[in-house]
Amino acid sequence: MVSFTDQDRRRIAEAVGAAERGTDAEIVTIVAAKSDSYHDVGLHYAILAMLLVPAGTAVTPVSWIDWWMTLVFGWNASAGLHLLMLLIFAKMIFLFLVVRYALAYMPWRMALTPGSTKVRRVRRRAAELFKSACLGRTKRQTAVLLYLSLAERRAEIVVDEAILAKVDPSEWGEAMTALVSEVRAGRPGEGMAQAVERIGRVLAAHVPALQDNPNEIPDGVIEL
Repeated sequence: MVSFTDQDRRRIAEAVGAAERGTDAEIVTIVAAKSDSYHDVGLHYAILAMLLVPAGTAVTPVSWIDWWMTLVFGWNASAGLHLLMLLIFAKMIFLFLVVRYALAYMPWRMALTPGSTKVRRVRRRAAELFKSACLGRTKRQTAVLLYLSLAERRAEIVVDEAILAKVDPSEWGEAMTALVSEVRAGRPGEGMAQAVERIGRVLAAHVPALQDNPNEIPDGVIEL
């Protein structure tokens, strides 16, 4: 897991301050260790592993099952079917618990989480944080949230209504590319700063600074 240094924090705050001098908008930067715990993903894998037991038994030739039952319980295992069902049930519980507890280890759970699920969770968390940290905090509805989720190595840019009406979403591509590139290289602080600089250029072109341009939201990065 990459982390932020004091130098990274200063670099980001300085980049935000510099970018905001050229625009009427406020830029908020938030970094989270992860956007979700993905407990449901671990549960889904555990259930899948459990269901593979009866599915595997169903496609196993009867002769193999009879041979195995005889090998384990002997020739006189008259209650073979009942014992088989009991063993299937026991194996289902065993596999469920093994997978469930194995995926309690976050790196494994994160590695097995589909990319599309990560994208949805990061986007949802970004929207939630925008509502709490940005929405309604600027007089002219000109706030921008740059959100980075470290565990997923994904980022989102969420903007207020006034900016959404003026800026095409594709214009944030350069900022996102710079951020993701630096994060993958293990320099998240530099990536955030470079992204803020590029966001500032876009905002200066579409939402330029007015004569009355107060700093309505603190410039420092928020770490969750």
